[in-house]
Amino acid sequence: MKGWMSVQFDPTLWTDIIFLIGEITIVAVVGIFFFALFLVGLSIYSINTGRVYFPRFLKAGMMLVEGLAKSLFRFFGLEDSEVQTFFISLQNTMNKKSFSDIPITERAVFFPQCLRSSHCPAHLSPEGLKCKSCGDCPIGFWRKVLEQMGYRVFIVPGSSFIKRMVRKYHPRALLGVGCLSEVKEGLEMADKIGVVAMGVVTLKDGCVETLVAWDQVMEVATLGVPPDNIPPEVKELAG
Repeated sequence: MKGWMSVQFDPTLWTDIIFLIGEITIVAVVGIFFFALFLVGLSIYSINTGRVYFPRFLKAGMMLVEGLAKSLFRFFGLEDSEVQTFFISLQNTMNKKSFSDIPITERAVFFPQCLRSSHCPAHLSPEGLKCKSCGDCPIGFWRKVLEQMGYRVFIVPGSSFIKRMVRKYHPRALLGVGCLSEVKEGLEMADKIGVVAMGVVTLKDGCVETLVAWDQVMEVATLGVPPDNIPPEVKELAG
């Protein structure tokens, strides 16, 4: 006991340890900052060129420094909508090959109810709105085309319906249409549950009679489809 009590703690050693921890912390913070700065720079370059560079690296990096990256995007004058659009493009780029490889019979399409006419006669069911193909909006026409191709098509009022249909039918791939925030959230949700997803953003936001570029929807829907199997209606749409 006496020998233990006689051991002296060297205060300079403690000082050196604190100093080393401080140096490591500073280096780590500076490293994270410049890493985030590099990712933001690469993202902005991708936005300006219209081409996503190193998508997997970008996605993994952004997950690590998301908060700091958002602050840097704002510092460089990018609107939240521009950043959201880029991340949707990033996710679509990463998922395009996997989506193309999945048979259409194992894919599902989700349209938002805001695309329908304000005079829509459809009624809400446990699986979303049941389209009557009344002709007041384009959904009825393209729903039939997609279903003939082999897709399951849903017109839903919210993300809870999407989760319910995914649990019920177990599609391996999803094509979701919606406003910026809805598509971004949908892609993130699909990523978490291990389902391949592609998103198409509507041409305008709103709750009633929104619009979508149907050529973009069908361009995604026909990924992986042999040219001879693409419906004539889709070929006409593509011009």
